[in-house]
Amino acid sequence: MNLVYADEQGNLFDHPEFIALGRSGDAIVEIMEDELIPLPEGATLVSLPFTKPIGLSIHNDQMQVVPGTVHAVGALLPQGFTRLCLPSYVKSNQEEKLPLFGYTAVVWKDDQFYVAAEQCDDPERWDPLNCDRDELRLQVDRILQKYPDNRLYKHLSHCALEYECLTSSNTFLQRWEGAVPVSYSCNAGCFGCISEQPDDSGFVAPQTRMNFKPTVDEVTQIMLEHLREHDSIISFGQGCEGEPSTQAKIIVEAIRNVRAQTSKGFININTNAGLTDFMRAIVDAGLDLMRVSTISAIEEHYNAYYKPRAYTLQNVERSLRYATDQGVYTSINYLIFPGVTDREEEIEAMLGFAKRTGLKLIQMRNLNIDPESYLQLIPKAKGEIYGMKQMLDIFRSELPDVVIGSYTHVRRSNCSANSLRINNG
Repeated sequence: MNLVYADEQGNLFDHPEFIALGRSGDAIVEIMEDELIPLPEGATLVSLPFTKPIGLSIHNDQMQVVPGTVHAVGALLPQGFTRLCLPSYVKSNQEEKLPLFGYTAVVWKDDQFYVAAEQCDDPERWDPLNCDRDELRLQVDRILQKYPDNRLYKHLSHCALEYECLTSSNTFLQRWEGAVPVSYSCNAGCFGCISEQPDDSGFVAPQTRMNFKPTVDEVTQIMLEHLREHDSIISFGQGCEGEPSTQAKIIVEAIRNVRAQTSKGFININTNAGLTDFMRAIVDAGLDLMRVSTISAIEEHYNAYYKPRAYTLQNVERSLRYATDQGVYTSINYLIFPGVTDREEEIEAMLGFAKRTGLKLIQMRNLNIDPESYLQLIPKAKGEIYGMKQMLDIFRSELPDVVIGSYTHVRRSNCSANSLRINNG
């Protein structure tokens, strides 16, 4: 398997004199044959700025930095695929930070590109090619004309047309999982927040956070428009907002308004679940699905990344347990990173967390971050590093009733956790 690199102009080449390697945490590792799959449709190959690739020389069987003016290359995977290794590289300038993407090791093998990844879900509904841009523009115009005073629809039109956010697009296409953001504030200071970064972070937030407080009527309008089909999902908690439960009063009133008029579809919240009392009120109002974002079940690691304000990981656990006990289909949005998530102590902690909270689904999400910055932020490894593929096998073995996926799933009535409709989200 040949190393893949890019020149200064961004042209891609394979190097016949270097075998491709991967990276796990800060360690350069061999890529196993069973870790490779063909480059998925919808994946993007990118040059990593300020880097030089590291490969295994076929001449002396030594790891070396590839000579010349070349850059490492990574793949950005579509949703539904879990990366197993990062690209192998060294930074040519340690002060520079990579853009906030989830880079995956890529190789050239048998006359095609392969990536170190595993498919964890059906990517069909999350494929950007399934979003007809012409149809989307027509539907945006139609909805904006129907609700000219709804500021939320205007905000979402920007997300759909400018950022090409698929969840926002679904809101206008009235299908699958749609978005209803409600919050401009947050009770966490996530290190990799995509909608708000402090000036001295060194990162550029790729999205702009909403800057107004919607009314209950604005929220209710969007929810009722979207919940037309029995399998549709409307979701609080989007990348363009802060923590939705900080606006619990609006959410509770909107859910009650909607459920007084229709029983169709599913109401979901994407949340950090730190505000336990607010989360209980939202659950009691009629919530169907809850997806909680987490990066670890170890408090020191969790706090380093999320920087929670006036809540703890124990609050998160209590919120999840309460929701599960009330019949809500609970899941976690698990931000994963090779060489960290697959540490022995991380696996053991997450298995315990999942069992205590009664989780139904773990959504594996590749963490979009500059690797060096993240590794400097979090605790050092204490135990063995198993590798991502073995980690996934352990989860499937130890949590047989928990779905390992990538999207929001909806359980059918009277069916087991393995009989599910799959929706994007």
